[in-house]
Amino acid sequence: MEHYSTTPPDKDPNLWEIARKRASFKSHLITYLVVNAFLWALWFFSHGHDRADQWPWPLWPTLGWGVGIVFNYFGAYVYPEVNSAEREYEKLKRKQ
Repeated sequence: MEHYSTTPPDKDPNLWEIARKRASFKSHLITYLVVNAFLWALWFFSHGHDRADQWPWPLWPTLGWGVGIVFNYFGAYVYPEVNSAEREYEKLKRKQ
């Protein structure tokens, strides 16, 4: 698999950047799911589930990392604009 630091010459730069963000999100999501499944299994098999008076400790990394995953999702799928500075410039220019 090739990794490009710049856009390949035969690709549209805007679409390439959006595709790169989406591929990155998918990679991060898979890592999140695998690592958190391991943490929850570790907690479960170490008899952590026997303590009903405590919050399960894997909850904290799952929630904390989950916030990052949500922001990553929004950056890749909801607001994937490549250059937000250019978008703001165009808004200001239209207002003149």
